[in-house]
Amino acid sequence: MPSLPHLLRLPPPLWREGRTALELAALLRDPVFRDVDPDAGGERPVLLVPGFLAGDGSLGVMTGWLRRAGYRTRRAGMRMNVGCSAHAIDVLEERAEECAQRSGSPVALIGQSRGGTLGRALAVRRPDLVSTLVALGSPLTDPLAIHPLVKLQVGLVGALGTIGVPGLFRDSCLRGECCAEFRDSFAAPFPEDVRFVSVYSRSDGIVDWRACLDPGAECVEVNASHIGMAAHPGVYRAIVRALQTGSPAHADVPIAA
Repeated sequence: MPSLPHLLRLPPPLWREGRTALELAALLRDPVFRDVDPDAGGERPVLLVPGFLAGDGSLGVMTGWLRRAGYRTRRAGMRMNVGCSAHAIDVLEERAEECAQRSGSPVALIGQSRGGTLGRALAVRRPDLVSTLVALGSPLTDPLAIHPLVKLQVGLVGALGTIGVPGLFRDSCLRGECCAEFRDSFAAPFPEDVRFVSVYSRSDGIVDWRACLDPGAECVEVNASHIGMAAHPGVYRAIVRALQTGSPAHADVPIAA
């Protein structure tokens, strides 16, 4: 039973998602994006996972930036992240295995929103495949701590999947056996030998920022919209620091050439 304070919380400020274009413009002018050290990544593998209702293209700017910095990137292979969670994690596990075998080292996962919750589940299942997880605006402690209008979209996708529309999760995924492992992963302790950074924003217009505060994560606050986390200078700085093994995400670490 939810507590009274939880029931009285106002929904996230959806109107603040209108900042996305400004955030992208600021990123393109920022040294963290322009002045990239091409040797920073050392050809280490990074797997990027988009958010709910988004596809790989939503992380295209970030993917190109990581490649310029010398990382070997791999997409999740999602046109829209609306499929069964259990199937999605199986696919991500297969891609992570391929990346790890090719590079000889575990992969870093960067997941936005639902992509971060899938990344957490994969790290819990296969910590041997994951070196770092960076979750961007992900509801890690409560996957439904989202704006009511987005909940309606979740319900619509589930209803369409239930009546047989291919590629969509079903209502049974929320309570059935197929995704039980994924649901259990929210309560499972995060592996101690995998670095875990959760980036959140109190002005996130879609996800309640409190749900991003996973007790197993190093939490980093930015002032960004939810969608704009894929193109926000502060987020990119947090990613640089998270991918530099042994450096706290808040540390003053050089980010440019």
